[in-house]
Amino acid sequence: MIHVEYYLIVSAIMMFAGIYGFLTRRSTLAILLSIELMLNSTDLNFAVFNRMLFPEGHEGYFFALFSIAISAAESAIAIAIMINIYRNLRSIQVKHLEKLKW
Repeated sequence: MIHVEYYLIVSAIMMFAGIYGFLTRRSTLAILLSIELMLNSTDLNFAVFNRMLFPEGHEGYFFALFSIAISAAESAIAIAIMINIYRNLRSIQVKHLEKLKW
């Protein structure tokens, strides 16, 4: 059986990789993927802490499922926004988004 600490280490690595990607990437699509990586890390934490604290309960799994649904909706909206940005600017680079301000 795999110890809980290993899951938490994997989750922490996923979270820090997502934060690093969010802070260093220039493309809005790469930034979106980094946000998704951070959200998946929290889903893993929900499942692990549910298994550790309440082995017979399913609350953590439902929170993870709800979070996955929210992530899917957020991704769909972000991709729609990126498509509109690309139609206007012909680029999805963050540095070109200054043109969309007032």
